[in-house]
Amino acid sequence: MSEPRDVQSGGPSSPFRIASLQPSITLILDRLGRLNNLVACTRYCVEALPELESRGLTVIADLWSSTMEELLGVRPNLVLASVPYRMESLAAILRAGCPVLALAPHTLADILADIRLLASVVHASDRGEELIAEILTNIEAVRTQAENCRNKPRVYCEEWGKPLIHSQPWVRELVEAAGGNFVGEAGKSTTADAVAATDPDILIFAWCGAGDRVPLARVIEQRGWQSLRAVAQGRVYCIPDEFLNTPAHPLLQGLACLAAAIHPNSFPSHPRLISLPDSRNLP
Repeated sequence: MSEPRDVQSGGPSSPFRIASLQPSITLILDRLGRLNNLVACTRYCVEALPELESRGLTVIADLWSSTMEELLGVRPNLVLASVPYRMESLAAILRAGCPVLALAPHTLADILADIRLLASVVHASDRGEELIAEILTNIEAVRTQAENCRNKPRVYCEEWGKPLIHSQPWVRELVEAAGGNFVGEAGKSTTADAVAATDPDILIFAWCGAGDRVPLARVIEQRGWQSLRAVAQGRVYCIPDEFLNTPAHPLLQGLACLAAAIHPNSFPSHPRLISLPDSRNLP
């Protein structure tokens, strides 16, 4: 019998039967040409990559609510996870004897290192380096263009609204690359009063799991932010969750949205960037 081959890479198929528990990992595997190694993924992975629906994969809940029976039923020999996850769930998988690679990126450098690690694990290092080069090239191109802008607006980016949580450190880096100053401490909780005291030039919301459905007008009203500079000048935006909270190459779309919001006269508009035009639209 001839050796099985990976139709995307053209090389021998990997022995891995991978269960991916985060969309970021699944998207990276796609770019590495290793979707054929997937035997299970979450419904969020399918939402991020709809073509998975036709592959007959087992779709499990997620690392917070899936059961060991559900996961081990697909007989994976490698489980790939990334933050956020429950340590108890990882411990249960390990007790069951299944190898786990758990990622916990915080910065852009961490994300690039994770791509390199995953590429090495699934024997796709060349594709991994190509993806890393693509990300770095795009970020540097935006940074270079933003350096020609005279001002650096102060930008508040929010990952979650109850409690208020600043976006992650990699988002701070993207904001800076796009020519803005990140307000607050990345990844940490804050309060509506604390944000109001800084009176940011721009407000950006990208709530985890909310897609692009952040109710901008309601948020501004409930927090009493109608008098903030950003609101009065119509610089309140929603960026799709997957563009800023997925530690993988979709961040490049997030960067494009950030650049369009921070320096609209220097960067093209983005079709997925949703704005609250001005304070007159508020209740």
